[in-house]
Amino acid sequence: MGDALVVGSKIKEAIKAEGCNTAGDAVDALSEVVAWHVKKAAERAKANGRKTVRGVDF
Repeated sequence: MGDALVVGSKIKEAIKAEGCNTAGDAVDALSEVVAWHVKKAAERAKANGRKTVRGVDF
């Protein structure tokens, strides 16, 4: 995968706050999920004739 779209230390901190440990592949997997959502939001914005992605696109 390319560059991470999430801050690993913040994700690990949030998971730890929930009382769990973070597996080695968790941050990369979450980054892939975020990348998918970004792509879908951009597609929706374009389909609506916009170049700006808004919160409602997610």
